[in-house]
Amino acid sequence: MEPTIVRTSAAELYDAYVLKNYGRPAITLVRGRGAQVWDDQGKAYLDFTSGIAVNALGHCHPYWVAAVQRQAGELIHVSNLFRNPNQADLARRLVGYAGPGRVFFCNSGAEANEGLIKLARLHGQKKAGGEEGKCFKIICAKNAFHGRTYGGMSATPQEKIQKGFRPLVPGFAFGELNDLKSFADQVDDTTAAIFVEPIQGESGVNACTTEFLLGLRDLCNRNNLLLLLDEVQCGVGRTGTFYAFEQAGIRPDGVAMAKGLGGGMPIGAVWISEQSADLFHPGSHGTTFGGTPLACAAALAVLDVIEKEGLLGHVRSEGERWLSELQKLATQFPGKVVGARGRGFMVGVQLTSDPTPVVAALREEGLLVPGSGGNVFRLLPPLTATRAELDRATDIIRAVLARS
Repeated sequence: MEPTIVRTSAAELYDAYVLKNYGRPAITLVRGRGAQVWDDQGKAYLDFTSGIAVNALGHCHPYWVAAVQRQAGELIHVSNLFRNPNQADLARRLVGYAGPGRVFFCNSGAEANEGLIKLARLHGQKKAGGEEGKCFKIICAKNAFHGRTYGGMSATPQEKIQKGFRPLVPGFAFGELNDLKSFADQVDDTTAAIFVEPIQGESGVNACTTEFLLGLRDLCNRNNLLLLLDEVQCGVGRTGTFYAFEQAGIRPDGVAMAKGLGGGMPIGAVWISEQSADLFHPGSHGTTFGGTPLACAAALAVLDVIEKEGLLGHVRSEGERWLSELQKLATQFPGKVVGARGRGFMVGVQLTSDPTPVVAALREEGLLVPGSGGNVFRLLPPLTATRAELDRATDIIRAVLARS
């Protein structure tokens, strides 16, 4: 007698076994190709969530898939006690984009940001003549989001992130984004670094102005502080340059990146300038899974496609045109839309009320988008998204707003 096979849906399994720390909609995704995904009912969606800016090349780009498959058949993981050629090559190429320095590999944006926080502490100790705990303050921006680890969470002044987890890591202060004086006023003998996102992704797509970033660079230079940038979401080509800070013409002391770097494979990285790279030494930081041959092969494939397909120029030109179209929504729907802002393929549409019903309606019409702060929903298409796909997204948004 053959055994009875009980088929349980993914929804039932989630309900029974997965921690309920996400407010997931009733949708199960099973397949993706390019900018499209399909659910388990066969319905297709235009995916402008991109895994929250992770799927830089869209879903299952053939070049990326081939690179990962090839590496999986050769060597997947080795300890960082040994070298692997993919990690070396990836570090070389990231330094080529950022400037002279060195790279540490990890697994996520939160880990990358932790690396920058530790770098700030080491710099502060050096600044204090080797005395630990004297110079450790890091000035961050209000409404920032730097992750959910204890260091990242402590650098994230949002009650919804910090509630229930106090006491937090000490040593963080907060200024107003794009208000240089509010940062300068908090600099004292205990300050080691300034740490900001060039574009705040989780808090409404709020960009640092060029003048503000230039001012922070000067402020850090005058006070022997490190300028540290969280490019976890806005980096790796999303704004039309490989790093968003390039558009301000500055050079930071450290940059955290992740999300789009692996094209869907978990990987994070920290670039540290040549002047500060020697603050870390054997034993001061490490990771088990960071920079594996497989993860680095995926990231190298992302860089190859960005370069071979000219995606930085594509994002700049199409992003500018697309944002102009989205900004017209405020005129077309004055009682519903405040405006649209962003750079490249990182755009926020601000509504006059809670965007949750609109995000749900967009999903029903076949467009997936993530929410953000301040009545904003984000649009994060893959860097490979075509003009037709961008326009289709705009048409869906317009149709939903017209009847909401």
